[in-house]
Amino acid sequence: MERLRKETLDGLVRQLASFRWSEAEIKELVAPEMGVITSFQDLLDDLERLRQMDLGDTPPADRRVQAGDRG
Repeated sequence: MERLRKETLDGLVRQLASFRWSEAEIKELVAPEMGVITSFQDLLDDLERLRQMDLGDTPPADRRVQAGDRG
């Protein structure tokens, strides 16, 4: 997967024009400076790692704890 580039987000904004994005908002997604959120690239990297995992070997996250198992 290619690294996220500002030009890519600019193209998405033009194609999905239902919401106006400021230049500062787009720049923050590409290279965060406020420290409030992780970069959009970090999110894409995490999603790529999940995509490569064999989720069939992953136990369900919603396992019910039995009364005797609560310690």
